[in-house]
Amino acid sequence: MRFSLIMATVGRTEEVKRFLEHLDRQTYRDFELIVVDQNPDDRLVPILDAYKNRFPILHLRSERGLSRARNVGLRHISGDIVAFPDDDCWYPPDLLERVARFFQDHTNIEGLTGCPVSEKGKPLFGCRTNASGVFLNKFNVWTKGASIAIFLKASAIAEIGTFDETLGLGGSTPWESSEEADYLIRALKKGLRIYHNPHLVIHHPEIIDCYDSKSVQRALRCGLGMGRVWRKHEYPFLFVFYQWLRSAGGVIISLALGRVGKARYHLAALRGKFLGWITKLEADSTFRSGRQRLK
Repeated sequence: MRFSLIMATVGRTEEVKRFLEHLDRQTYRDFELIVVDQNPDDRLVPILDAYKNRFPILHLRSERGLSRARNVGLRHISGDIVAFPDDDCWYPPDLLERVARFFQDHTNIEGLTGCPVSEKGKPLFGCRTNASGVFLNKFNVWTKGASIAIFLKASAIAEIGTFDETLGLGGSTPWESSEEADYLIRALKKGLRIYHNPHLVIHHPEIIDCYDSKSVQRALRCGLGMGRVWRKHEYPFLFVFYQWLRSAGGVIISLALGRVGKARYHLAALRGKFLGWITKLEADSTFRSGRQRLK
């Protein structure tokens, strides 16, 4: 069982070095790394060259856009299992071995997700390491389907197709998040079974260090993407309204505690979720929206 690991990257070097160092420590060695480089220069060349004799590395180039880069990588996979590590995450040494064992033991399951945690062991992206394993559905995918913790069979990838390039960081639209949720929801609509194991850990830096203007903008972009996907996949209004209430509650509680920065963060998230949901989907084909087949 061979892994194809697709890592889109731009603007980072030390983090890429860390990922490669930890990847080289994997106890399971049948994998390839597909690096989709969106840098305008060759900053990654010496970093990747240092590991080309350790494991297979395919260095590709792509225009800006996370979903676009992943689609470039998908067209070059040779493995049985596909994953999408961030350029700032890192794997525990036995991660690929555990994933391989899972798929060997569960041949009727097409996908597996784990739980991102910080270096200090704090669960991230709403994941809970003390929860029980569960199959994904369109509602729990938002806390159990972080992109760095997704492992899908190549046969499932062939059925799902490409990522929606109107979603995700760095693209040409405001919807700069939730491309992985959209991808998994499309998989579920096709009847594919994806299991979440909260004890399968992948490391990632803390998402929010402080509630500054940068984090507020990030909350807005993430909210826009989430609302967009809710509209695209026709989520029930009660679910959407509940998500708005959660953000509104965050604003009220933060203000009551005198945490103005955090209140601004929750308000930006609320605004994004609302605008993303009320904006009509494009009726034309201006953007590629993940419906094309892999070529």
